This record gives sequence, C-alpha cells and structure tokens, in this order.
Amino acid sequence: MKLTNKIGVIVDSFGVGVRQGLIKAKEVGAEGVQIYAVSGEMDPANLDAAARKELKDYIASLGLEISALCGDLGGHGFQDKTVNAEKVEKSKRIMDLAVELGTNVVTTHIGIVPDDPNSEVYEAMHKACEELSQYASSMNAFFAIETGPETAAHLKAFLDTLSSKGVSVNFDPANMVMVTGDDPVEGIKLLKDYIVHTHVKDGIRNREVDPRAVYGALGYEPMDHAKIAEMVSSGEFFKEVPLGEGKVDFDAYFAAIQEIGYQGYLTIEREVGDQPEADIRKAVEFIKRYR
Repeated sequence: MKLTNKIGVIVDSFGVGVRQGLIKAKEVGAEGVQIYAVSGEMDPANLDAAARKELKDYIASLGLEISALCGDLGGHGFQDKTVNAEKVEKSKRIMDLAVELGTNVVTTHIGIVPDDPNSEVYEAMHKACEELSQYASSMNAFFAIETGPETAAHLKAFLDTLSSKGVSVNFDPANMVMVTGDDPVEGIKLLKDYIVHTHVKDGIRNREVDPRAVYGALGYEPMDHAKIAEMVSSGEFFKEVPLGEGKVDFDAYFAAIQEIGYQGYLTIEREVGDQPEADIRKAVEFIKRYR
C-alpha cells in the first residue's frame, strides 16, 4: 500500500500563534495546514483584502497550501434556532475567507444529530445545514462536519436529506473510536461519497460514554454534570494518544481510504499533551511510512 495523500497539520495544535505555527508546520515536514478562523487575528472580520492577500502569499512562500479552515463556532453547533441566523452568517464569511485563501473546505461541528427527525432541534439543524449546503455548493466548496458525535450511519442518514453535498464530512477516526465506539473502516465506506477532508488522530476508549457528555447538547443537563465533566477531562472515558499508540487500526484505515479513492489531505490534529511539536513530528513520520 502506497499512500499518495498530502500531509497537513493544524497550525493551532502547536500553540504558538498562526505565523510561528506555519513555520513549525513547514519544519515538521507538512505540505499543508489547517487554521482556525473563528476569532482573533484569523476572524474574517479582522482580515481586509490586503491582509488576506499577504497571508496567502506568505503561506505560499513557505511552500505550503491550506488544506482547510476550521469554522467551529461551538455552542452545540446549530441546535439552537435562536442563534442560528448569526452563526450561519458567520460560517458563510469563514467560507468566503477560505476560498480567498485558496481552499474550498471549512470544517465544523454542527451539534449531535437527534434521533428523532421530527424534533425541533433536528429541524433547526436541518434548516441551517441546508442553507450552508446551498451556499457552499454555489462556490464549489464544502462545510465538512467532523465525525464523532454520532455513528457514521446516523450522520449519513442526516446528510442524505440535504439537497446538495455542500455540507459533507471531515472524517476523524479517533473521535469514533473514543466516543461512539464506531468502526472507522466501516465509517469510511459508509460516508465515502461525502468525505472531503480528514483528521489523523489516535485514541483509546476506556468505557462507554454518552456523546452528549463530551460534545454537549441543547437541553442536556444531567444531575451529576460536574462529575461527568471531570470524568471526561480526566480521561476516564477515553484518551487521545500519539499516532500508532491507540486503537485506530491505521493499516486498515489507510487501506480503506485508498479503496474509496479519497485524494484529499490527511491532516494531523493533536489536542492534548505537553509536547505537541514532538508528537506532530512523529505523526508526520508515522504517515510517511505508508508512502
């Protein structure tokens, strides 16, 4: 098996700011970068046309390209209809920025898709995603939902109800292993028509957990909320680990990626640990072993 996919890294994982993070990405051997574009210096409202051109030129001068922007706005995604108009508008501006910077992918979390398609929350999420899907499609671009909050089959069922593939998938195998216990290889096959970006991450599941305790959900307030939150943060339920040290079967996972013909980025995400640069460098080398 020989992977041909380019390797990306999330700039923010280095924890040193955007410019230094870009330099670090180049130093560890990445070919592309994903950047959070929600607040601060990367908020679309804080980047005028000149600043956007300068940033694009700077990234190109490093020999890098942007694999995606991250447009996750938090707050349970698009579950709350009272704030969705503002969030949808902000998401569109992030998409505009992405296209100007040379990528057509914005990754995001939309919130956990409810089981009941007739529920108010499902309706709110569907309405927001339909609007975003049409906007993205008009630009030949994608809002890519990160896997993890629900099973691949449930996510596919939701995506199948949208009128276009403007809302698609950012596939993260570790989230599935850690939270839902879903099989990433089967997930790849199920979601093959929607995958436009991937995160490469590894993890271990220690015990079953309600995804709502991890990602939150509108109206979800368990009596022992503080205790559950502590259990999640302490790693009692699951733990993210360096690539190759967890339960993601990367031999089978990368084979599945090839099988479906995915040609996009494999973007390394490292959300924990006190040596992110060392972990990311190892992750780049780990992926290169499959080339």
